[in-house]
Amino acid sequence: MTEFRKPEPVQVVKQRRDGVLRALVEGVPYIRFLGIQFERRGDELTALMPFDESLIGNPILPALHGGATAAFLEITAIITLNWSFIWEDMESGALDIEDLTPDHLPRLPKTIDFTVDYLRSGLPRDAYARARINRSGRRYASVHVEGWQDNRNRIFAQATGHFLMPPPQG
Repeated sequence: MTEFRKPEPVQVVKQRRDGVLRALVEGVPYIRFLGIQFERRGDELTALMPFDESLIGNPILPALHGGATAAFLEITAIITLNWSFIWEDMESGALDIEDLTPDHLPRLPKTIDFTVDYLRSGLPRDAYARARINRSGRRYASVHVEGWQDNRNRIFAQATGHFLMPPPQG
């Protein structure tokens, strides 16, 4: 006979998901340095890079620095990929939120290559990004990221990256 498990209260599920996401993001100092945040809706993540004067690369235009834009897109890809990679363990409770200290975070995917298309100048305002995993296996993943500012349909940069997935932790 199959044992019936009562579903967890929605607040418990939300707290666990938010806690894991917070631990992933806060565990990388460069993400904190850029001020990048993530908003979660179920299993979908949207990254936010709040505008800061230090992100301007060309003060004459003014335009966001290409390196800040590329880092923002790559961070979005890596966190989204890791989020999907640990989803089942997080949902099943195998990944304990109490164990997620800076020394015990899930290992991040390693970038093999990352190509950025700068479609227009990034304006001096908040930027958003969302990643889509094109292909993911045990050891390799391909991810596409789009970045926008005021209008989701007006992308200012996009990127494609290939990543080496970390081996399962045992």
